[in-house]
Amino acid sequence: MDQLFKRKNERMGGKIDGKVRVIEVHENVFNTNNLAANELRERLSKKKVTMLNVMSSPGSGKTTLLSDVINRIKDQYKIGVMDVDIETSLDAQKVADKTGVPSIQIHNGGLCHIDAEMTTKAIDEFGVDDFDLLFLENIGNLVCPAEFDTGAHKNLMILSVPEGDDKPLKYPLMFSVCDLVLISKMDTLDYFDFDIEKAKENIKNLNPNAKIICVSAKSGEGMDEFVGWLKETINN
Repeated sequence: MDQLFKRKNERMGGKIDGKVRVIEVHENVFNTNNLAANELRERLSKKKVTMLNVMSSPGSGKTTLLSDVINRIKDQYKIGVMDVDIETSLDAQKVADKTGVPSIQIHNGGLCHIDAEMTTKAIDEFGVDDFDLLFLENIGNLVCPAEFDTGAHKNLMILSVPEGDDKPLKYPLMFSVCDLVLISKMDTLDYFDFDIEKAKENIKNLNPNAKIICVSAKSGEGMDEFVGWLKETINN
């Protein structure tokens, strides 16, 4: 019986370790999503719209930070915000109330992420012809969103001081796929055991090309540098 099991699995291309069959899948399971993401990115580029995918854990201050930076540049650029969440339209409404820029809420059906197809459908409904810059405020999660290319031109994530400096070690993929890491809530640094240099070192070990900016929407620290990064990204 064991020999029959072995021969059968070997014919099917599996490898045997005891009685466990190991299937090697060489095709990228995200291939379909990647194709859709590239199509969307090209479409936005032709329209001269820059889309930024903003990721973080829940409670990092994404909405507050985005609202602050939008108010700093909204007179120079036409900006739209797409906010992803499982339920409610609270975040999209908060951005709209604080900034006055067009905002929509995307309900993703209870999933822990949004992919390129979902993003494309939202953009088809929202429209992008009147925008220079489009923020996609991804769902609060440090795992799933990092796995899916949304079609954005750049990925940025927010690591808040209260979360701890060990997050890059615990969630390496998230920090590996980001072009910009914002270490936020710097105004709380005196109240938490957060080692800035250790956090930067952990991020750079994972992603040497990542830009790191320490910011605080409350005190204004680092916000000018963040604005500079946004302007350079839009203009390129």
